[in-house]
Amino acid sequence: MLSVEGLTVSYAGVAALRGVTLAVGDGEFVAVLGANGAGKSTLLRATSGLLRPDRGTIAVGGVAIQGLAPHAVARIGVAHVPEGRQVFADQTVFENLQLGGYLWRRDRAAFDAALADVLALFPRLAQRRSQLAGTLSGGEQQMLAIGRALMSRPKLLMLDEPSLGLAPRVVHEVFDLLARLHRERGVSILLVEQAAALALSLAERGYVLENGVVALSGSAKELAADRRVQEVYLGAGVHA
Repeated sequence: MLSVEGLTVSYAGVAALRGVTLAVGDGEFVAVLGANGAGKSTLLRATSGLLRPDRGTIAVGGVAIQGLAPHAVARIGVAHVPEGRQVFADQTVFENLQLGGYLWRRDRAAFDAALADVLALFPRLAQRRSQLAGTLSGGEQQMLAIGRALMSRPKLLMLDEPSLGLAPRVVHEVFDLLARLHRERGVSILLVEQAAALALSLAERGYVLENGVVALSGSAKELAADRRVQEVYLGAGVHA
């Protein structure tokens, strides 16, 4: 589904990613772990077209996407849930979902089907469809951000720190939803997350980024059993 080869991305001449190579298989759940500043968000932003790589290739379903505009990447089937949710606070829940479904703006039947699917996944959003997004709780805003991404019916769903700022109970609720999407709908998921224990409990494989390079990779079980991962990422509970 996703193939990243030798990806290098810089900010003001300083490399945030240096030769990163990773992959997400069709229908696979992959986690990317790492400390703040490791390059995790840069990886997602480059994949979704928000940043232009210096070197390397990014392909989705065999189609090269590096350098494409974000809307073109979305049309190919990539959806990005950004860190901090970034919902449109002064727009209603429905309007946020409508923006997420802009690919279907000329196909009302496809839009209605995508909307019905998202509202079935998130009953609370259905109850609050006329409510301003800025008045939702943090957990509801995260659900809205995920729902907005799902409106495009993506092949690959990328999430950047979905647990950030949420209570542990809400974090588990969000992660349960991701597990359902993967298990029941076969959505390919690339999850960037510092809640390492939860991420590895759901993912099939994982990568650890350190200072812009892949320091470790392997199955989720292998990473969870790795002493270095345990010491650095699994020692402080849900938000390790």
